[in-house]
Amino acid sequence: MKFLDPALDAYCESNSGNEPSYLKELTTETQEKVHMPQMLSGHLQGRFLSMLSHLVKPKTIVEIGTYTGYSALCLAEGLANGGMLHTIDIDPSLMEMVQRYVLKGGMKDKITMHHGPALEVIPNLQAPFDLVFIDADKENYPNYFDAVIDKVRPGGLIIADNVLWSGNVLTPKNEQDEQTRALVEYARRVHGDGRVEAVMVPMRDGLLVARKK
Repeated sequence: MKFLDPALDAYCESNSGNEPSYLKELTTETQEKVHMPQMLSGHLQGRFLSMLSHLVKPKTIVEIGTYTGYSALCLAEGLANGGMLHTIDIDPSLMEMVQRYVLKGGMKDKITMHHGPALEVIPNLQAPFDLVFIDADKENYPNYFDAVIDKVRPGGLIIADNVLWSGNVLTPKNEQDEQTRALVEYARRVHGDGRVEAVMVPMRDGLLVARKK
């Protein structure tokens, strides 16, 4: 993945809120022990997600794609009293690590982990959703949007990560792989959907933030 110039990224981080110490520890452990550590949201994007969550004050957050739990922990910071974040992942191999940091972050009563295909889990979650974060298999992004759009309350957010895909979204259509085509289709669909208004933010690998009207 190709992100912002490291010096500019460091400058942005230095002028943003500090990440909690347990998130710094999670970043280090992810980099040292987990495959593809660049998938972790990181300091700047994490603070941005936390900020959005604080603005929405969600009662129910649905996260599609847990990885090591960094983004879930950031989003959970903005939960309203009694709120719950449901994070879904098909791979249970990192469950112990995620649970450990959920406890360190004091989020035991705010985060529920679900293991299985998201398209099977989502119908069983109680709506309305106040905030949805999509960061899983790219081929299914359009399907995830379809699965959640009617369950998101007016004013709620649907946030999708990796929508720039290291710039590959600009490659000619006949040269795009399946993941790239799905991300381009996701952006096209969200942009053209009258139920939402959206803005694409060129942060890290790109976030597409859509607000339900």
